[in-house]
Amino acid sequence: MKMRIFGAASLIWFCLSAAVGQVTVSVAPDAASREDIQRLFAVMNSPEQVHRMMEQMMAQMRSMNRAQIKKTRPNISDEELARLDQRSGDLIKNFPFEAMLGDMIPIYQRHFSKTDVNSMISFYSSPTGQKFLHEMPAVMAESMQAMYPRIQQQIEAISRQEKEQDQKTAPSQNEPVEKK
Repeated sequence: MKMRIFGAASLIWFCLSAAVGQVTVSVAPDAASREDIQRLFAVMNSPEQVHRMMEQMMAQMRSMNRAQIKKTRPNISDEELARLDQRSGDLIKNFPFEAMLGDMIPIYQRHFSKTDVNSMISFYSSPTGQKFLHEMPAVMAESMQAMYPRIQQQIEAISRQEKEQDQKTAPSQNEPVEKK
């Protein structure tokens, strides 16, 4: 269970992260201003987009995790499942979206020039850009649904390996324990 929560949190962080690959510390010589980036985020409706994307991903993950939990814990009560659902709802409700966007501004400034940001603002202001923004949460949710079986296979493989490793390193019940 902890591994699934960690995996979900890692996936969310990956989806929300603006910095992919190596992070550079230098600021572009013609970097966009804080206000430019905030204008981009406003055109992209970033807080709402991120919130909707997270809600859809969490709903999809909740559904898939329920099936997995019922497999591993067939006697789990509806109350326990409701508590798990409440926790994921609380996570989204209390998520600091605005603060996270503020944290992303310097990252955008390092990677995108003023010209880049203005071009993105033009694109996201266009009908195609708006459609992209509108459809992206659904695309992400469907992508998660498509990827989940592979992710689950990897988690199960790692769990099996850990269990096998634990069995190899645990003292055999037939071996006498040395007294000191």
